[in-house]
Amino acid sequence: MQNSVPEESSGMNEFTGLQSQQPPGSQSYGATAPTTSTSQFLQTPGNVSAKRSYLAVGVLCYINLLNYMDWFIVSGVLVDIKKYFNISDGSAGLLQTVFIFFFSLSAPFFGYLGDRYNRKVILSVGIFLWSGVTLGSSFITESYSWIFFLSRGFVGIGTASYSTIAPTIIADLFERDQRTCMLSVFYIFIPVGSGLGYVLASSVTQAAGHWHWAFRITPCMGIIAVALLILLVPDPTQDAPEGHRGQSISNTTQGADKKSGAESTASTTWCEDVKSLSKNRSFIWSSLGVTAMAFVTGALGLWVPVFLSRAQLFHDLVPPCLQEPCDSSTSQIFGAITIVTGIVGVITGAGVARRYKKINTKADPLICAVGMFSSAPCLYLSIMLAEQSILATYIFIALGEFFLALNWAIVADILLYVVMPKCQSTAVALQIFMSHLLGDAGSPYLTGIISDALQTRQNDSHLGAFRSLQYSFILSAFIGVLGGGFFLLTALHVEKDREEAQQLCRGTENKGYISSEDELQDELPKA
Repeated sequence: MQNSVPEESSGMNEFTGLQSQQPPGSQSYGATAPTTSTSQFLQTPGNVSAKRSYLAVGVLCYINLLNYMDWFIVSGVLVDIKKYFNISDGSAGLLQTVFIFFFSLSAPFFGYLGDRYNRKVILSVGIFLWSGVTLGSSFITESYSWIFFLSRGFVGIGTASYSTIAPTIIADLFERDQRTCMLSVFYIFIPVGSGLGYVLASSVTQAAGHWHWAFRITPCMGIIAVALLILLVPDPTQDAPEGHRGQSISNTTQGADKKSGAESTASTTWCEDVKSLSKNRSFIWSSLGVTAMAFVTGALGLWVPVFLSRAQLFHDLVPPCLQEPCDSSTSQIFGAITIVTGIVGVITGAGVARRYKKINTKADPLICAVGMFSSAPCLYLSIMLAEQSILATYIFIALGEFFLALNWAIVADILLYVVMPKCQSTAVALQIFMSHLLGDAGSPYLTGIISDALQTRQNDSHLGAFRSLQYSFILSAFIGVLGGGFFLLTALHVEKDREEAQQLCRGTENKGYISSEDELQDELPKA
């Protein structure tokens, strides 16, 4: 029973729960679909109990927290790392670029594996990889900075496995509104983990006296994460019972599942999936919107603590850092802001979307557009007001992060309901690849080299360092406005693409039932 569904089945094969008895239009899609009954909330697909499904989400959220703590642990102590390795702003930005570049290149590969093989094994290997490399990087000496840069790339490979596959497990465990709720909880831990990365890195560095110790905490948490993953998280593609397999979108596209293992694998190739996605305008425009979000968050996530430290020097609030550890109070404050605004923003975004959907079926991309258009002026004001008031900078940074956080759960759900389930892991991987490669892979480095170029024209070192980074941030505000435009274009196509995905699901399901009945008729005379 545990292996009744082939491991090669699509990672998203159970999430829709489409039934042949349901009339067209009875399905609810998106982050805003209304809840139909209390009993529905207590049901999960397959033979996985509701209690175990909720427990699995808790474990996946814990690992997501750990994942993003490792993402931003460098940003929390970037001032110390720059001083330790004696690198410029451009080189410091390259640290995040190397991480995201490796992350982006490996994401499509993990998406391919996640649609076809045991996802728990893939996730366990990925966690071991990023935890082990993080621990090893804490022992690198200042004369081997290139090894530290390379280690960040391998951490990116490990985290790509989790970011690509984990959401598909949640989508397989829950349906409709319940799926949206669980994904919202899962994505709340992106800003929470990011904020804790800043807080953990700066706090441990201050307590231990060296930034190396900040890289030795999360690997211990990673060992616990692997144990919890193996023991508590089911893989729905393996655990689905015989009776439920007839309702699986993946299996109906593959024909009757009593065929041989070679015939029951995915019915389309990776290239065919990519070709199909390239024709999905909602997927393309929303992915460009996510890319703009990644560009903005990548630049701000790495450089805001450094910018705030230079603003303090500009206002003579702290002395210059002459020896490690440097003052990292700005990282702790920025981390706390990220946690609070992230939680409030994700919850607010999902709640507003759910209500707005009742009067406008294009609610999801429109809310994302409003979030991007609103965050851009807030971030611009936070940068420009730093010369007059650091308090005003903190306030507008908080507002900008809040508006960006509105979009996190919604953009993930847009992808899930405009793309066929059989290629959703591939869609997630491609969106990750594009958004990070064109977004936060380049924005930290680009911001750094612009800062270096401007800094060479300044006379006063502290004022020049502050002004150069201040002006380099203006590009991120412009990209934020561009991202809002991409989401408006998504709104023009989202209804059509969602309906097409829904119709394809119904069509392949009916085809699967017909195929099963034909095989049954063929078997009767033999009996």
